[in-house]
Amino acid sequence: MPVLRINAGKDALEAHGQPGPVDPLLRKALRGTGPIVVMVHGYKFAPGHAGACPHDHILSLDPPGTCWKALSWPRQLGFGTDRGDEGLAIAFGWRARGSIWRAYREAEIAGHALARLVEALGRLAPHRPVHALAHSLGARVVLSALPQLSAGRLGRVILLAGAEYSTRAAAALDSPAGRAAEIFNVTSRENDLFDFLLERLIAPPRRGDWALGQLMPARPNTLTVQMDHPATLQALRAAGFAIAPTAARVCHWSGYLRPGVFDFYRALLREPARLPLRPLRAALPDRPDPRWSRILAAPALHPPLPSGRRASS
Repeated sequence: MPVLRINAGKDALEAHGQPGPVDPLLRKALRGTGPIVVMVHGYKFAPGHAGACPHDHILSLDPPGTCWKALSWPRQLGFGTDRGDEGLAIAFGWRARGSIWRAYREAEIAGHALARLVEALGRLAPHRPVHALAHSLGARVVLSALPQLSAGRLGRVILLAGAEYSTRAAAALDSPAGRAAEIFNVTSRENDLFDFLLERLIAPPRRGDWALGQLMPARPNTLTVQMDHPATLQALRAAGFAIAPTAARVCHWSGYLRPGVFDFYRALLREPARLPLRPLRAALPDRPDPRWSRILAAPALHPPLPSGRRASS
């Protein structure tokens, strides 16, 4: 069972498509070895929704090829290989449809359900590391879970284009579990428009607050990785990760669709000793590019051909 599908139900955790309590399924799934990775989707998904069920999309080992964004997270993270030590991927579904305001509220509720799941994992398999990968509003789900967790329950957390405010992230990071985890905030100037819309549509906890794409609280255990920064790509390439350069000015999904990024994420979660946080911080740019720097950048100009020459076909 390389992928276990768990949903945040109305009153309790639910196994997707299976009636009955979750704990027996967890015990069975946890008989193997290796890391446990909880994957949390973002906006517009909802378990069981026709055409928008995350378990048939990015959280599936074999999503259908009908959507260009349907890249299998678990397979990219090294699950589904039939190796006994590959670990367990948990696809965590929650109701993220409806208006952005409703989904934002639901993300906090789902965070409490996620905390119950992670605590159960710690109780049933205390010797195994538990990590998390989340996109967009899924980052709010994970951050909402942190204050509900015991210290050390989560190891490494990768947030992709996180749709949450810096102040709320700071409160989560200052909890016992938040201080014990390592948080990798993956950003891109391609996501600037979406960060801007979040700040205009969702009331901030305090005036002048910023989305995580612009400001991640600086802590010894946090690191912002601007994935479209040339110096970032150069440093990661030197570390053995060939990640494709930016191909778009605006994209909310490049954090997991950009070729090569999952090689980096997989190493972060499966080989933490290979990529300690502090040396990574020293190798990467110490501050992200300013907002709108990609959208407002001048287009690349190709010099004209010398007079009398024709371009090769």
